Amino acid sequence: MIFLVRGKANGEVLKLDEPLSFWGGVDPETGEIIDLRHPQGGMSVKGKVLMMPFGRGSSSGSSVIAEGIRSGSGPAGIIMMEADEIIALGSIVADEIYGKAMPVIVVEKSEYETYSTGDQVVISEDGITLS
Repeated sequence: MIFLVRGKANGEVLKLDEPLSFWGGVDPETGEIIDLRHPQGGMSVKGKVLMMPFGRGSSSGSSVIAEGIRSGSGPAGIIMMEADEIIALGSIVADEIYGKAMPVIVVEKSEYETYSTGDQVVISEDGITLS
């Protein structure tokens, strides 16, 4: 497990079937997935521990992530199998500007596959645990 951005979070897992672009894919005011082609379109990332295999550009997605963290409409944390600098940057900017950190974690496929939508998890300095 690698913390791209350290932090603490807890919440319900929303495990996406496909990567998500925050730019044009998530409404920054509500946290709703607005990408109509995304399998989880219409669902909300707000307060969820979002899981996706990896990010899907655009570099402007960092600003949507930061705004979601600031307003409270963003995820509580993000867990991926591949590092994504755009997602990490959004969280780092939110921490620097607003003092609100959102953990971003990269895990091995074997660990990633142990979690499902609806699971309740806690992210701490020690890692991820089911609650």
